[in-house]
Amino acid sequence: MQARLVALMVKELLVVLRDPRSRIILIGPPLVQLLVFVFAATLEVKNVDVVVLNRDEGAAGLELVRRIEGSPTFRTVKPVHDPADLRSAIDRERAIAAIEIGPDFSRDLIAGRPASVQISLDGRRSNAAQIVDGYLGEIVAGFVVDENERAHHLPTIPRVVARNWFNPNLTFRWFTVPGLIAIIAQLIGLIVTALSVARERELGTFDQLIVAPLRTHEILLGKMLPPLIIGLAHMTLYVIAAVVVFRVPIRGSLLLLYASGVIFLAAVVGVGLFISSLCATQQQAILGAFLFLAPATLLSGFATPIDNMPPWLRPVTLVNPLRYFLVITRGVFLKGMSAADVAGQTLPLALIAVCTLTAAAWLFRGRME
Repeated sequence: MQARLVALMVKELLVVLRDPRSRIILIGPPLVQLLVFVFAATLEVKNVDVVVLNRDEGAAGLELVRRIEGSPTFRTVKPVHDPADLRSAIDRERAIAAIEIGPDFSRDLIAGRPASVQISLDGRRSNAAQIVDGYLGEIVAGFVVDENERAHHLPTIPRVVARNWFNPNLTFRWFTVPGLIAIIAQLIGLIVTALSVARERELGTFDQLIVAPLRTHEILLGKMLPPLIIGLAHMTLYVIAAVVVFRVPIRGSLLLLYASGVIFLAAVVGVGLFISSLCATQQQAILGAFLFLAPATLLSGFATPIDNMPPWLRPVTLVNPLRYFLVITRGVFLKGMSAADVAGQTLPLALIAVCTLTAAAWLFRGRME
């Protein structure tokens, strides 16, 4: 069985590498995505979650919290009572900003001294963090000016101290490039797999494959493993590009990244085999693959935050494998994601992989009978 399986895998890899159209697909779309998303993508920020630690016992601190709560930008403003809760909220992605109002905030305003507010931001979402920092800075500045005018003090410039965790300089490429690794791996794994069976039908070799001394599960594995290997190869290339070209740090374990990447690619390959089994020509397979790719990318949280989507659409994202792998890639690169957190995101990927591969195997066997 092993020799037959290896021979089929080698044959699949040679077919992909020798076909000019397949080579263009392997190089062209990933390069276009890399250029477009790295240099041209922008994000809109709304429905933001923040946490507030108000250490001031005066009225000014309470009034500032109310102004933040009244802003339409912020969805929830959760009060906490311990500095450790601020760090936990950012670390677990329950909030994009943590606001700490100092104990002398009201006293400084009454005395006409510069008042201090510290804002900690989630640097993993650099663009959103920068915009949220601007929103909060405007709210604090406007509030301090109003308080000074009410107390007949000369307006003073408030000192808003912002610290960006995970991405200190809010470098947008640190946010974009790790996500591109997941998107390009999905693109390659899906297209190569979608073309596989359709190519056999179009070239008239599918019947030869059926009568070959190969069992159904061997053919299925032979069609599944080469795209997975090619997808991992592209992942490796873009991991190297992320570190060498774009200077994105890797703070986590590459072993965890690749282990979850195998599960992610298995889920994608299952979708690709399902599409390929339904299509009679390579053109149909490519169209079917891109029909899946566009909504999968939009519903992953890469271009638009999932929280910004309508409530009826958010449950659809739960069956999108790219949603979970995006969290893993960004977490491994920027945060140093722990094994437990990676496992929490990999479990849904494993369930999706089981479902997609089972559906593909069922349809594939039906086509071969």
